[in-house]
Formats: sequence, structure tokens, C-alpha cells
Amino acid sequence: MISTSIRHLMSKTSGNKGIFSLWFLILLSFSLVRGQSLFDQPRHVQARIIPETEWATPGETIWLAIEMKAEDGWHFYYKNYGQTGKPTEFFFESPEGVKVGPVQWPYPEVIAELDIITFGYHGTQYFLVPVSLNPGVQPGKNITIKVAIDWLECKETCIPGEAELQITLPVKKESPKVNEANTQLFSDARFKIPVRLTDWQVSATGDDQNYKIQLTPPKWFKDEIKSMYFFPYQDGIIQYQAKQTVKQKGNSYLIELPRSQQTESLVDTLAGVITAEPGWRGEKSEKAAEIIVPVSEKLAPVVSSGVKNIWLALLFAFIGGMILNLMPCVLPVLSIKIMRFIKQAQEAHTKPWQHGLVFTGGVLAAFWVLAIALLILKAGGEQLGWGFQLQSPTFLIILTAFMFLLGLSMFGVFEIGTSLTTVGGQAPEKSGFLGSFMDGIIATVVATPCTAPFMGGALGFALTQPAYVSLLIFTFLGLGMAFPFALVTSIPALLKYVPKPGRWMESLKQFMGFLLVATVIWLLWVLSQQTGSLVVILVLLNLMFTSMAAWVYGRWGNLAMKERTRYTAWAIVLSILVFSNGYVLANYQKFVQTPNMSTSHAEGIKWQPYSDELLNQILAEGKPVFIDFTASWCLSCQVNEKVAFSSEEVQKKFKELGIVALKADWTRRDPEITRTLSRFGRQSVPLYLLYSGKPGEKPKILPEVLTPGIVLDALESL
Repeated sequence: MISTSIRHLMSKTSGNKGIFSLWFLILLSFSLVRGQSLFDQPRHVQARIIPETEWATPGETIWLAIEMKAEDGWHFYYKNYGQTGKPTEFFFESPEGVKVGPVQWPYPEVIAELDIITFGYHGTQYFLVPVSLNPGVQPGKNITIKVAIDWLECKETCIPGEAELQITLPVKKESPKVNEANTQLFSDARFKIPVRLTDWQVSATGDDQNYKIQLTPPKWFKDEIKSMYFFPYQDGIIQYQAKQTVKQKGNSYLIELPRSQQTESLVDTLAGVITAEPGWRGEKSEKAAEIIVPVSEKLAPVVSSGVKNIWLALLFAFIGGMILNLMPCVLPVLSIKIMRFIKQAQEAHTKPWQHGLVFTGGVLAAFWVLAIALLILKAGGEQLGWGFQLQSPTFLIILTAFMFLLGLSMFGVFEIGTSLTTVGGQAPEKSGFLGSFMDGIIATVVATPCTAPFMGGALGFALTQPAYVSLLIFTFLGLGMAFPFALVTSIPALLKYVPKPGRWMESLKQFMGFLLVATVIWLLWVLSQQTGSLVVILVLLNLMFTSMAAWVYGRWGNLAMKERTRYTAWAIVLSILVFSNGYVLANYQKFVQTPNMSTSHAEGIKWQPYSDELLNQILAEGKPVFIDFTASWCLSCQVNEKVAFSSEEVQKKFKELGIVALKADWTRRDPEITRTLSRFGRQSVPLYLLYSGKPGEKPKILPEVLTPGIVLDALESL
């Protein structure tokens, strides 16, 4: 361990910082000559491992906390320790199938001694470590995580410290159970981990004297930032002993960092932690934020979602909700509503406007549930957006079985309620309001893969506002979606144009069933993109058993059968559904494969996987960039891809202009992509960005619905 410290310090013997390290090396050598090992000194920093849960689960991530407790007056160092010191280092050892890290560092403090500025910690600190288990790890075994820690503890003198720790946890198939005794500890620890500023706009520039970072708060931020301090990840880019100046520039904040003369040229990217008082989200909120921002020749203009105020957001939400009815996600499910609408229009004893009102209630209820879930998860630190539930394989499996059952009911395998047609053309029986309510819920759930025009800006604005404003905007989105049906059902004069029911409706109903089957095929394809083909085969087997249950119910569970026969059929149906679906949901993770997420397609455009690092690198080279934020479950995205990017003219223009094409695939949860969407006022896909490659110039945002002409016009602007 001593030789490791010596090698580390020798590697730092350049510039002012190396002088301090060299002095420490001399002192260390002197102590060794006298035969006194520094590690024989009393230890002033103690370390231990604390688990958040009582066990681990295959396919899931648990968290460990490494506690480091320094005695009063003693301190140890951050990963960038400033002018002198030694970084605290962690070395992990884990069994096969277990991934550990990266370590989540709490924000440091400035330690000033004799005009020397260092970054480190006093007191007790917690370093959070994620531990992810592959789905193939077998339950019933134990996993042992080992960590060797190397640090330097200082007061009036400095002493190297080390610890070798390990923890053993059982592996169970049940979801991990949180150890309640450690709940507050982990909550406090997470509060000190730097957050990502998803709703702030950040840009940076540099010259011979200073780096400048501009931070623009979201509209909802009403507090005033009183002070800031930047802790860089990279050593030697700023003068540690110089004062960092914070200025207010309009509604933005500008922090100036005196540049170190150790580097001849500007760095491409500024990365580090900025602390702020009173907090990035107001009083008593997180005080530290992580930024990774490219350095341009000038500060970038503030990016806007195009929605400036709540009234415009409400209007856009309402219009986007109406257009959502025409998107490919919703059309298959609206077939059910069309059939019910034709039926309800002929009922003498039920007023159609009542069904329109109940349908609206179902739409609103679903939008409210989605909005509340999204807001709660985002408040808990999750990086999510519109359509987040379709990033969950569990939800996709449940929705696939549900849509398949609806399709079977349209084919007549079994009936939900009464038949749409009756013998002799007599009026059908009274329809239940429950059906209209469920139509609204189902239509909303399957609408989430699509983003209609006007919706993107409204949603981006909604999720940066207080909760009551977000719920109001989601309410107008639901009202817009339900408006066409509510309008027709509330105007009696329009009902005379509705065709009379008859036997033709049975054929139309069965045809609509094929649209639902097409939806099931699409859901299976989305599932394959997330989990691989083995899970899809497992789900197909589940659909076979589900269809058997539906057949049993339709054959022996209808009201025409004897009571005993019906009850027996219902018991069989329930057993099949519970066993088949329960088995798949409980065990599908064992069959998960790493899907092929290749982004190169046959349409002639060579797409590369998106990352902030790659984008910054390409922009630093001055090349134009086109970014496609997409997802397999986003039907609007798939239609745009086939219509616009398959055009030979578009492909030729990409090659002619030397445009670098990046694809940000949001099929599965990706916090980096979510953060990037937020920077442009979006919480949904599709989003299309075109960078000219000119320093400091903001990208052009293309519409949600693309044609070859729209793309070519944008490219011509270069």
C-alpha cells in the first residue's frame, strides 16, 4: 500500500501541486528510514459497509453505503483533492454476474490551510454504491462484495489510511426488502449526492483568463441563488486559490473560474460539481448538482420549449389531445369506442351524452393516474417522461394479454356484456357505463407511445412546474382527447348521421379485432427490443393459454349455461389466467437476453448511438449533427423513420453535407437521454435536433411529424 502511495505521489510531481506532493514523499521516506511505518499510527478515519436491503434479487439493483467517519479535526480527500493531498480510492471485487459501481460521491467542502486550497471531508460521510445482479444469478445463494479503500487522513500531519471490507448478502427471487433501520441513513446520504440539473439550462465558454458557466433556472424557480462554488473533476484546469465570482445575468447566473496556466489550451468539456445556497430547488433542497457541459466560443442562447406561459401550455395540451385521436397508437383501440358509439346512439332509454361524459371521465382518470405516478417517480429522482410505463417489460406483458383478450372478444370467442347486434334487428339491451369508462382508460394507456404535434412543448412545460400546474395541463390534454366524442354525443342533430345497427356490425366488429391483433404484434416487437426473443416466446405461450381460458369462458361460462356449469368454467378460467400470467410475470427475467440495439439501418443513414460525450466531441470538431430521439414503442417515431429517413433524397443529402447521425434510443430507461430531452423542454419522443456545427449556435428543433420535405428544408438551412 505504501509503494502504491509513493507511485501515485511521484506521478503528481509537476507544477505547484507536485511540490506539496514531493514534500509529503520526503516525509514519508524519512519515517521509513527511521523504521516507523505510517500505517502503525492510530487510525483517525473508520470505515464500514451498510446495506440498504436485507437481500439481493436477480435482475435488480440494490445499494450499499460505505461509511467513512473522521475524528474531530481530521479530514480526508475528495477524488479531486485540490492543491495537495491524495484521492480516496475504492477497489471492488465481486462474483460473476454482479456489477458494482460506480461510486456516488457526496459533494465535498473547501478546506483552506495556510493559503492552500484542498477539497475533502470532515465528520461522517456516506459513499453510495449500486450493486446490479444479472437476471441469470441463481436465487438461494450468497454473494460477497469486497472493497479495499485507500485514503489520506490529515490534521496537523497526514497519515495514509487503508481498510479492507466485505459484506455477504443472500440472493432471493422476491423483490429486495428495505432494512428499515437504515432508511433515514440512506435518505440523508442521497441528499448529499449531486443531482443532475435536468430542468436548468447550462452552457460554458472560456478564454485566456477564465472559464464561464451560465446557468438558467426553469420558470418555476422563484428563489435566489446567493452563492455558488465549482469543484472540477479534472485536475489543473482552474486556479484553486483564486476566488470564484458569481454574477446575475438577467434571470441567469454566471460563475467565473480563473483559469490555470498549467494547460495550454481550453478543455473541451467542463465537468464537476457546483454547490449552491440555498439549494437548486429552493430552500431545504439539494445543494449540489453535477454538470457536464461542452466549452464553446460563446455562451449558448437560452433553449426554450416554445411554451412561455401556462395559458399557451393549456391551449397546446388541448389541441395536442385532439390530434392524439388520429395518431397510429390510438386508432386500433378507438375501434372499440366506435362500435359502442354506434350502439349507444340507437338506445332510447340511455342518452348518448351520458356515455360521452363517462368516456371523458375514464380518459381524465387515466391521465391523472399517469401524471401523479410520473410526478411521484420524478420527485424520487427517477429520470422518466411521457410513455415511461412502456419502458417496463412487466407492463408490456400485462398490456399484451389484455389487448389479446379484447381482440378475441371482437372475434366472438367470448362476449363482454351483450352482443352488438340482436336477432330480428331489435334494439340491443342497455349498455353499461362501465364499458364507456374503460374505453377512456384503455384509449389513454395505449396513447402514451405517441406524441402529437403541440404536445411536446406542453408536456415539457408541465413537468417543470409545480404539481398542481402539471395536473391542470394533463387535465386539458385528456379533455382534448375526449372532446370529439363528447361533442358528437352531446349534439342530437349529429346523431342522425350515425348508421343504424344491424348484422353488418358483426362483420365490422370482427374486422376491428384484426386491428387489436396488430396492436398485440406491435407490443411483442417492443418487448423483444427490451428483453430479447426468449421472453417473447414465453409470452406467446402465455397468450395461447390465455386464449384457451377465453374459449372456455365463451363456451361454458355464458349466461345460457346452467349455474353449476358456469361456476366450474369460471374457476377453470381464473386458474388458467392466474397460473399462466403469474408464472410469466414472476419468471420472465430469467429469460432476458441483451437485445441487439444496433443503430445502423438499411435506409442508408449510418446512425451511431447517442451520448453526451460523443455529441460534445463531434461539435468540438465543427461537424453538423442530426439527433433522432426515438423509441421502439413510439409509433410516431417508427412512421417518421419509414416516411422521412427512408427517402433517397434525404439519405443523399445526409452524405452530401457530411452530417453525423446520432440515434438516442429511449426504448429502455436511459437517464442520460431523459436529461437531454429535459434540456430542450421535452419529456417525450420523438424529438429531432439539427446542429449546424458552428460554435455556440443552438440546434434547430424539427416538428414531431416529419416528411422528406421538412427534413430537406432543415438540411438546406445549413
